[in-house]
Amino acid sequence: MMHKGFLVWAAALGALAVILGAFGAHKLKELVPPETVSTFQTGVTYQFYHVFALLAVGILYAHIPTPQLIWAGRCFIIGIILFSGSLYLFTILKMTNNVGLRSFGLITPIGGLVFIAGWISLLLAVLKK
Repeated sequence: MMHKGFLVWAAALGALAVILGAFGAHKLKELVPPETVSTFQTGVTYQFYHVFALLAVGILYAHIPTPQLIWAGRCFIIGIILFSGSLYLFTILKMTNNVGLRSFGLITPIGGLVFIAGWISLLLAVLKK
């Protein structure tokens, strides 16, 4: 049995990544400076990478039903929310000229660390098998 929850999250986050990517490519450049568009696109890119990782976790769970694989999936979801989400939030703040919330910038590297934890958990799951 595959892990349906991770597959559902991957499908939903994948659809959202396409929507956000299209917005970033077509409309966003009218609203913010080019470097902010680049930051937004980084969020979309990392969201896509980890959607595919989440799909892999959901499928691999049929063959390797380990706690490490569950943690990998959780980390990929949380990482998308923290890493990509913080870059999207930064873009919204730039769009509204409300850049006074600089401290939320610490969320992005935490999201990156959570992504790394997800990849290490995936590695451990595969090595355990």
